[in-house]
Amino acid sequence: MPKAAFVALAGRPSVGKSSLVNLLCGEKVAIVSAVPQTTRNTVRGILTNSIGQLVFIDTPGRHVSEKKFNKKLMETADRALEDSELILYVLDATRAPGIEEEAVAARLKAFQDRIVGVINKTDVPGSDPKTFLAFLSESLPELPSSRCFLVSCHKKEGTGPLLECLYELAPEGDLLYPGEYYTDQEIDFRISEIIREKAMHRLREELPHSIYVEVADVEFRDSDPPSEKKRLWARAFIICERESQKGMIVGKGGEMIKAIGQAARKELNSIFEWKVDLDLRVKTSRDWRHNDRVIKKITGNL
Repeated sequence: MPKAAFVALAGRPSVGKSSLVNLLCGEKVAIVSAVPQTTRNTVRGILTNSIGQLVFIDTPGRHVSEKKFNKKLMETADRALEDSELILYVLDATRAPGIEEEAVAARLKAFQDRIVGVINKTDVPGSDPKTFLAFLSESLPELPSSRCFLVSCHKKEGTGPLLECLYELAPEGDLLYPGEYYTDQEIDFRISEIIREKAMHRLREELPHSIYVEVADVEFRDSDPPSEKKRLWARAFIICERESQKGMIVGKGGEMIKAIGQAARKELNSIFEWKVDLDLRVKTSRDWRHNDRVIKKITGNL
């Protein structure tokens, strides 16, 4: 009987959860950025082999905040913890444990029987994995050291023993998705996330937190000439909160929005089997981070 399990990832912002999901699945599943709170929804990456299937659920980074948007992000993360058979607690070996890390560990204490600890960024000069091993031992005393692993997503090291442990802990069961799947994301969601990633890489200061991407239309079009790949056309909007931000996203002479679109199109062409055409625009939705309808749509709390 094959093994099958949902595996939720938990941890502070920017510890490398999304990078770990991509590495474990061997495909670009989740967008990656140095900006905290890049992940806003639960993103599933699927790994299937001869042993069975693991469905990794990337969740928003946990941090202390009373803002409405951040509270919704934590609700999304909490649902994934409750619904998953296993939990990967990811820690950053370069950032000393503090109040925020203690809060994350306290939230996970009730799940110790299904937690696997992952200390990431162990390749970075000055990293201190021993401190985090001691932290895990003290904060989660029921988590055995045999379920704690040192990993480097950057160097792609340490995932073999980690996966062996996850498959060993996973219950027996039928595959949750067809074997050829590596994600269950809808096309419009993947398009919006890739555009947002490319925008975040190029925008400065607080702008990355002030935008979201909405895909308004998606359609398949016949290629010309017919011998070429089928074309996927999408109209998408980068949505910001202020008119002043809109000008920054468009850039002088439209240079910024053009660069974002070109980078997004290049990556989407490598992901999809179709040639992708993007009609990318910018519009304003004032104070969208305080709009319940928009927040629910972005975070999946529908």
